[in-house]
Amino acid sequence: MSISLDVLPRFDPLPFPLPHQWAGTWLNGRFDATIRAKYFRGMEFADPVGDPGWFGPDSATWHVHAHTPALIFGLQCASYLERLDPSIFWMGVHHSRLVEKTDDGEPTGRIDPAGAVTRLGHSVAFFIGTAYGSTETAERLARTVRAMHHTIKGTRPDGLAYDADDPAWLRWNYATVVWGIATAHEIYHPKPLRGDDLDRYYGEFVRVGHALGGADLPTTKAETLECLAEYLPKLALTHGNAIATGANLTNPAQAALDWAIRDTMPDWAAQLVMHRSPNPIERRARRSVVWTALNGLHATMGEAPEFTAARGRVAGGTTVSHTEPGYVPGTDPELDRSAVEAAL
Repeated sequence: MSISLDVLPRFDPLPFPLPHQWAGTWLNGRFDATIRAKYFRGMEFADPVGDPGWFGPDSATWHVHAHTPALIFGLQCASYLERLDPSIFWMGVHHSRLVEKTDDGEPTGRIDPAGAVTRLGHSVAFFIGTAYGSTETAERLARTVRAMHHTIKGTRPDGLAYDADDPAWLRWNYATVVWGIATAHEIYHPKPLRGDDLDRYYGEFVRVGHALGGADLPTTKAETLECLAEYLPKLALTHGNAIATGANLTNPAQAALDWAIRDTMPDWAAQLVMHRSPNPIERRARRSVVWTALNGLHATMGEAPEFTAARGRVAGGTTVSHTEPGYVPGTDPELDRSAVEAAL
């Protein structure tokens, strides 16, 4: 039996911080310094009053994205899954800060820790800003990501060209992201959406995919699974996944996170990365450990200030349930890489 927090007795704050309050202050301070201060610049959540943004207060998206640790975990799941596409892997090697490079610009094959933080910061800012930021904030974030995608073109070592504006690539990338976030939510959120309610999230989130130029996007969990499976003939175990899989990890915490990520994958994708689920009892136990960690982090850090500000923005109601992305494919100005990075 569950107990609603609304019926629990309320107490005045203690005159001294408890251990979890100290931890919350430290964690929020770290998030402020490494993520919020660097990647949330210019984003508006409190104004204009009454603006619902792309989703609005009654949306499934506000519920899903308000759990920051589960959202971040879901983005890691999406990143792992999308790297099964060799073209995406080589886009990252050639164009991303994620991969360490020599002074001559040659990729070493190792992860650049600073680049990993940069990528995570931009991703978290985008999916929080488009979820419950103002309409203008969501539009600006989408323009920035589209501008970056327009610059990502090249050739894989096997001679196959890649283009981040390719509709087929956008569809795959979109499906991995919505699957990763929704599945992480379904397994690890304390009050997860199920069935039709979860499909409502899939249906809403397609607005983000359209804003980035995607077309023919899946709008339910079942459609998303079908979409992902359609790409199987193009996929492979890439170097990026191989070096971050199973026995290649020696740090226990890293290995536990890796297991949890692979545990969210569709069966055919898990086979590609040599993942086999343990017996149901062990699987439940492992998931319980991850559930406790993610929800412990969420409880310790508390509600994100951006979400608090967004709720305040629409506390008096909205004129419409949500706004729609205004992007018309092909209307973006052409910018080179340096101009795009200057805008980040």
